[in-house]
Amino acid sequence: MKYIKNAENVLKQGDVKAKEAILELLDRLWYEMDSYHIIKKMMYVKNGVLHIGDSSWDLKEKNDVYLFGAGKACNAMAMAVDEALGEHLKKGIISVKIAEPEDHYRRTTAYVGGHPLPNRQGMIAAQEIIKMIDGASKDDLFISVISGGSSALLTCPVEGITLGEEIKAQDVLLRSGAKIGEINAVRRHISRTNGGRLAQRITNKGAELINIIVDDGVGELPLKNRNVPVQYSATPIAQDSTTIQDARDCIVNYNLKNRIPKSIIDYLWDDGADIETPKSFDKGVTHFVLNSVPDSCEAALRIAKDMGIDAMVLTTFLEGEAREDGYFLGSLAREIQANKRPIAPPCFVFCSGEATTTVPDGCTGHGGPGHELAMGFALEAKEIRNAALASVDTEGTDGTTVYAGGIADTKTILRLKSKGTDYYEVMRNHDAGSALASVEGSILTGNTGTNVCDFNVMYIGE
Repeated sequence: MKYIKNAENVLKQGDVKAKEAILELLDRLWYEMDSYHIIKKMMYVKNGVLHIGDSSWDLKEKNDVYLFGAGKACNAMAMAVDEALGEHLKKGIISVKIAEPEDHYRRTTAYVGGHPLPNRQGMIAAQEIIKMIDGASKDDLFISVISGGSSALLTCPVEGITLGEEIKAQDVLLRSGAKIGEINAVRRHISRTNGGRLAQRITNKGAELINIIVDDGVGELPLKNRNVPVQYSATPIAQDSTTIQDARDCIVNYNLKNRIPKSIIDYLWDDGADIETPKSFDKGVTHFVLNSVPDSCEAALRIAKDMGIDAMVLTTFLEGEAREDGYFLGSLAREIQANKRPIAPPCFVFCSGEATTTVPDGCTGHGGPGHELAMGFALEAKEIRNAALASVDTEGTDGTTVYAGGIADTKTILRLKSKGTDYYEVMRNHDAGSALASVEGSILTGNTGTNVCDFNVMYIGE
């Protein structure tokens, strides 16, 4: 397998046939969604003209071309753009989550930022990008490569808020149970780079910006044609759809006002300050979206058909507590085997979205939503046979782990018991990552070249 590095170990025990079908589908899915392959097909320079999809730019009319980016798929995206531009690229700066040995760039400097919490390298990358933009002219062209995770990986808090205070705030927000859209409203309004601020900085210079994006926002429709520019909002390089009131509401609704650093509260509640993010760009900004969250399910349907296995998409809007989602999917597997509805086995069931976990302060468990969802499934699925589920973060790292996510089958609970592992203690301590890793129930990939939030796949046999 090209993407899944530990497939042999995962397939040593349990419902092997079910897990084998899931791993094959996942590996093929990651290949189809890899941004490197997609960009190399749609972007090239010929006779001094830059072609991206159905659009083109005459580089002879431009002074310098710059690249910047951030996100969990940024490695692959930046490599493809760097290669496509070749000698036409003057300079590039990116912030990635994991630097892989096979990463290679010609004129691009990569910083290893922090995720899910920011770090100093990510702030240095942001400061260098701002410096690069401020030194540009109106005849320059900027190309950005942005994917999920950019809010943390490219961090630069506004004046009066320190990096440490932003890290503290993001930690509190991520543990609060708030949805990612609510969290982003806060992140964007305390940042010098997020919420469209970088695009605003470029257009204020009179320069032009082309954005190449992997969209990880839950609620989007499947992509129709990636070769055609689209309207887009959010991220550092597009208009922001959230408001300062959304940021305040998030803090109030989740009772965080006394847990967020005072400097951030004072800033967000300063009615006399002009701190709203940009809401529109009249010209000079073009967006191309490579993939969005529901596209993983669309691709999975095509792959399942090629594998000769019936399949259905249950939802592309899956959110909520990960373990609860897992319980529900486990009960659905039981329904499919018992009553052959809403689909008859053998079959795949797909979901995409972004599950979350509410983690109390002081919790030392290891894992992420994908592992917790898989563990929730395992408890329900122990009543049946020949079924399995994988829940992965498509970019390749789930929560605090080095794994893409978890995979569980109908025998996972028995294997944990044989090791003396108490399921309920694991779930109380949010230690699903450690538990599943101990029974070869984690999927290892490294960077995958995409980031369209969570993808969940069940295989249910007869």
